[in-house]
Amino acid sequence: MIQVSLPRLYGILDASCFQDTFALCIAAIELVEGGCTVLQYRNKSGNARGMVEQARELKRHLDTQVVQPRVRLIMNDRSDLSLAADFGGVHVGQDDLSPESVRKIIGPQRWLGVSTHNPEQLAEADKTSADYLAIGPVFATASKAKPDPVVGLEGVRRARALTRKPLVAIGGITRTNAALVIEAGADSVAVISDLLREPRQSAEEFLRILR
Repeated sequence: MIQVSLPRLYGILDASCFQDTFALCIAAIELVEGGCTVLQYRNKSGNARGMVEQARELKRHLDTQVVQPRVRLIMNDRSDLSLAADFGGVHVGQDDLSPESVRKIIGPQRWLGVSTHNPEQLAEADKTSADYLAIGPVFATASKAKPDPVVGLEGVRRARALTRKPLVAIGGITRTNAALVIEAGADSVAVISDLLREPRQSAEEFLRILR
């Protein structure tokens, strides 16, 4: 297992938030220009062909239009599409393939992240070959139709006590509360909604707050 160092800001690009692939790619470029070095591509409603085409276009835009820093792209849920689009990792949830099954598919060099929602799930994920773990939702979120129960800052503290792996906090995190989440023990905050408006400026502000 490789040593993963997570940046303070973990950007998530949800395809449903953008009018088309071009708009998604422009937002991604702005986020990277604002200092974001990890971006997760998430598409909960697309078919496999459409997803891999969009993912490849995203990677092409970033490879050709952004020189530094090089961004690591993470595929949500689909380890097969992560390989097909030549992404740098995959992030899976509790209802997806097991971390060990995913690891066999993606190999040792790509990052593997696992979502957890309570201490039991986190302790179990900690035993796997996952490179980093996610805990959430920390606060109420509108990004999922049926979100898991809110864990709060105390949930982040408990998660921190249960693992030495890099920890990403997700769910309802904004520029207003992000510093509190880091203080509670998270290494990184995953953000969707609060990066949508003026992505470059938003990323810069997050990174200033989390410095």
